[in-house]
Amino acid sequence: MSNHLSSLLAEWIKAKHDTEWVLGTVYKTEGSAYRKAGAMMMINGHGQQFGLLSGGCLEADIIRNARKVMRTGRAMTLCYDATDEDDLSFQLGIGCGGKVYIMLQPLSRENDLGLTSVYEALQARTSGTYHQKIGDTLAYFKQGENDHSPKTILKDDWLITPIIAEPHLLVIGGGIDARPVVTIAKELGWRVSLVDPRAANARADYFAKADAILRKLDTSLTHYIKDQKVDAAVLMSHSVNLDAQGLTCLQGTSLKHIALLGPRHRYDQVMERAGITDFDLPCPVSGPAGLDIGGQLPESIALSILAEAHAVLHEKITPQTIRLAAE
Repeated sequence: MSNHLSSLLAEWIKAKHDTEWVLGTVYKTEGSAYRKAGAMMMINGHGQQFGLLSGGCLEADIIRNARKVMRTGRAMTLCYDATDEDDLSFQLGIGCGGKVYIMLQPLSRENDLGLTSVYEALQARTSGTYHQKIGDTLAYFKQGENDHSPKTILKDDWLITPIIAEPHLLVIGGGIDARPVVTIAKELGWRVSLVDPRAANARADYFAKADAILRKLDTSLTHYIKDQKVDAAVLMSHSVNLDAQGLTCLQGTSLKHIALLGPRHRYDQVMERAGITDFDLPCPVSGPAGLDIGGQLPESIALSILAEAHAVLHEKITPQTIRLAAE
């Protein structure tokens, strides 16, 4: 499983009444820290953990304290100070060198801390904000309350964390080199849809991890992108005609990133065949797809494609930057 909140909550939903559960949350950091404010982790009565609040160094102690929370039913706050020689985190040799403040909150049948609503919102790919009272068992979810680039904030003893679904990637073309793209994207915890009208491609036995396999490059794909709130698309069918058809399906959507496999002259061919320009699409097309990280094998190319998509979706680079780099 991934460490995305949706994956953590899926594990909790399956067994939320079978054993005790505790929600662990980083609510503040000072200096360097592996995870930042808003990071969450689920711990159950069997000693299982889902997610991480550190690089794996503090989890055993966090679980030990979570058992206390299960027994008392009261929230608890913890501080791990890697600058203090007497602190556990210093003794464990944690290299970050900062302070991490963590809150543990018990979940019960009577008080699920609003996590059911968070889970349902993530499944529907609806955004919002999650509000937690520090050191208490008060928490709730508000739907639709974040801006384009929200950040976790601590305000008046309330931690307010943006809730955003994991990225949804559409891969157009189900050949051999699409396999590592799907595999790595799923390892990242992304949702992945695959489309290829060719019967010999995008076979379910080769793409078992894909969330959906589609067969039509027409207006139904455009509707799917809108309905399923797809964030990014990569065209890698190795067919100028199919990639051109795919590009036309991306018009009228709100995609944040589009990448086209192949050299720049092929990009020009595909755009000409489609009869469109960058400006007819919701964002500039990255062609050739991916960051220049070296490597020629399908796995390296997949890594470069996903690294670029990751950077754009997390606003580390802009589509305009990609366009200028290609020109």
